[in-house]
Amino acid sequence: MGSDDHKKNAPKRVKIGVISVSSTRTISTDESGSWIKKSVIKEGHEVVFYQVVPDDVYNITEIVRSAIYEQAPHVLLLTGGTGISSKDVTIEAVRPLFEKELTAFGPLFTQLSFEEIDSAALLSRATAGIIGKTIVFCMPGSLNACKLACKVLIFPELGHLARHITEG
Repeated sequence: MGSDDHKKNAPKRVKIGVISVSSTRTISTDESGSWIKKSVIKEGHEVVFYQVVPDDVYNITEIVRSAIYEQAPHVLLLTGGTGISSKDVTIEAVRPLFEKELTAFGPLFTQLSFEEIDSAALLSRATAGIIGKTIVFCMPGSLNACKLACKVLIFPELGHLARHITEG
């Protein structure tokens, strides 16, 4: 069965969790997470979880585990903490939880970013993987990066991803 057939038979409504990683933003000042939440709803999907968590490995890990095992989203979207500074620890918190890694996401995102921001794309460590029955995407915290990742890579495949993650 080809990807077109998979997409035709995919769920039309996907359960999504959103986590913004930031020690300075709150729910009321979180531009990227708020945009993701509104866009998910606009796309016809359901937001089952939205939270801002500080840049701390333990906190990120615990919120990710809690969101996945208590809310059971098909997809969990994390924004922030993917850069190279010492406070950027999203990847270190989440990658050890992956059972499988979606190795194409990071390079595809970097390629698309390069077309927009040139060599600064080198600083991103965007990644994705599977934890239990949830696909997790970790993307930069900038609004433009979130829009790029979501509109071009993630949103077009949400139903397709949900179908695969819920099969056998």
